[in-house]
Amino acid sequence: MGEVRRLTSADGFELDAWHTRPADARRGGLVVLHAIWGVTPHIRELCEEWAEGGYECLAPSLFDRFERGFPENNTDPDRMAVQDGYARATEWGRTTLPDVQAAIDALEPPVFLMGFCFGGTTAWLASAGCSGLSAVASYYGGQIYLNLDRQPACPTILHLGKRDELIPPDEVEAIRAAHPDLPVFMYDAGHAFVAPNGYDADAARLSRLRTLAHFSKNGGGRGEGA
Repeated sequence: MGEVRRLTSADGFELDAWHTRPADARRGGLVVLHAIWGVTPHIRELCEEWAEGGYECLAPSLFDRFERGFPENNTDPDRMAVQDGYARATEWGRTTLPDVQAAIDALEPPVFLMGFCFGGTTAWLASAGCSGLSAVASYYGGQIYLNLDRQPACPTILHLGKRDELIPPDEVEAIRAAHPDLPVFMYDAGHAFVAPNGYDADAARLSRLRTLAHFSKNGGGRGEGA
């Protein structure tokens, strides 16, 4: 079972994160960056699942500087305007990188990172702007196309949906044109295909397998203990 852990950012700000430990041999640390809804039950469940696979997980609450607490629902339409306001206030993840770095620094290497939606864009920014990462997997980051000048400093892959109305084909092509060597995996799915509100079983399964392979290739092998 997971627990809340307090992290300290470079400016002294303290933020909460959901923390899960592997019960068996450790493959590495994994920072999980939440979607616009925050550290939801779904994000916490993902941390539990990845911990079962050998990853010690931290899911930092990147909106703690505005409002503390983990939501009890995966989506709440009445909160959408508030959550969107938080995301915009961070410049779609740009200002959260010190807090992301705090999560990276709190884990023993190798450290990997993945993010979803808002967290997918932040994962892209972190791949270029944070240190200590062995590999990054970004899922349907809607603002990546606005940050094409960023150059990942570690092996990075993108997972996108072919039917994602929030990331149209012209934006996908812009990403590919700016980063022709970047692996961009496309799935016959819409937005949030790993999350409950857009879940697609085939896309979720295949993207997980590809992320596992990506992490394993870049140092996520079995360690000597949890």
